Amino acid sequence: MISFLSCNKRFSLCFTLLFCVFFGFAQNDASTLKAQIALGVNNPSSDGFVSGFEGQPLNFPTVNLGLQYMFNPNLGAKLDYGFSRMANDSNAQEFKLNYSRINLQGVYNLSNIIFISNRTGMFVHAGPGFSMVKPLNNYGENKISYLNAMAGLEFHYGLSDTMSLYFDASYIHGFAKEFNPISDGYGSFNGNVLTFTVGLSLSLSGCYYCN
Repeated sequence: MISFLSCNKRFSLCFTLLFCVFFGFAQNDASTLKAQIALGVNNPSSDGFVSGFEGQPLNFPTVNLGLQYMFNPNLGAKLDYGFSRMANDSNAQEFKLNYSRINLQGVYNLSNIIFISNRTGMFVHAGPGFSMVKPLNNYGENKISYLNAMAGLEFHYGLSDTMSLYFDASYIHGFAKEFNPISDGYGSFNGNVLTFTVGLSLSLSGCYYCN
């Protein structure tokens, strides 16, 4: 829990500054600036762990925090931070690790192509980023960081004119080197991750569902 809070503190100032920058671009109600927060689970790829230190196929929690700005009704961008906790499988050596990432992504609104109702929306997002892995307890020296590429799909349901409940499924591909020596991978991770989260998206400028 302490590690989780410390990770969030490291990025809180970053997102405060980014909020000010993005809010400065919100010129009128037709612009859409959103803050997003979501909670869910993660599924790390099995080949990201070394033999004897396999991780659980499903881990809790995954937390995503983001800011999204739509330049027009169809195209936008988002900057988001994700934190995931991973732990050992039942038959593996005991370990826990924190997996963090930050990504800058393009966003495309699929609602003009796939229309369900005036209160629903679908968005695809994709873009590059950076992943940071911090093993805990006995394997803290096996920290690793590497570039990633992320892509995902969001489904939104409008709860009000300014707030929506959304589900997100995302895939994060890691561009990490093999562990050499293998002992560098004890309690660590250098693979790909699937995340499934549910959260709230709050419009900070304009009324997204008014039309």
